[in-house]
Amino acid sequence: MTGFSNPVISSYIDECPAHPMTDHVILLHGLWMRGFALLMLHRRMMEAGFRVHRYDYMSVAATQSRILGSLQSRVQELGQDGHTVHLVGHSLGGLLALRACAEGELPPGRVVCLGSPLKGSAAARRFAGMGRGGEVLLGHNRELLEYGFDRWDGEREVGVIAGRVPLGLGAMMGQFDSDNDGCVTVDETCLPGIADHCAIETNHTGLLFSQEAARQVTQFLHKGCFDHPEA
Repeated sequence: MTGFSNPVISSYIDECPAHPMTDHVILLHGLWMRGFALLMLHRRMMEAGFRVHRYDYMSVAATQSRILGSLQSRVQELGQDGHTVHLVGHSLGGLLALRACAEGELPPGRVVCLGSPLKGSAAARRFAGMGRGGEVLLGHNRELLEYGFDRWDGEREVGVIAGRVPLGLGAMMGQFDSDNDGCVTVDETCLPGIADHCAIETNHTGLLFSQEAARQVTQFLHKGCFDHPEA
């Protein structure tokens, strides 16, 4: 077990003879989660031919600077031999992935955010407004969760997958009046400057287990765009 201020990367790589396995993918979990929540997505990314690594960090107790420093170091390490290093983040993990790419000189790769409130989370702002307890539970990444980014101007292509099944605590409390995944609205994921965006039929946590989400992640990492079925 790691200490509260010492985020770690856990790497589990299975050989997959049908694919060259040259590109690395680092998966980042969200708030109040740990790396084991990424197991299904991890397996599907391996089956798609990637070298997959889970970034396991203390989402509340670890400072943002320590999380980003550790993540950037790992990306640099994996990219030393000229390999591409992609980042795939769920919720808060997507916000941290963008912040890491915006602030560091990193090897090439793409970023996919799953249900990440890139424009800021109204639910997080309401949670923080409940008092000191709410602020503490959001941890050191509170400001990033509440306000996100104005736009994306970084070099990496960024794709965002949103859920639109309103099943979650936020939806049950009647906090949303537009399409949402139960925690984050679709609009909150639509950051100006990203390369592509799509919405699928699942809820916030379901983005980690959805076969369609994994398929779209693979599509974007390979081509820089999602598969948009013709209307």
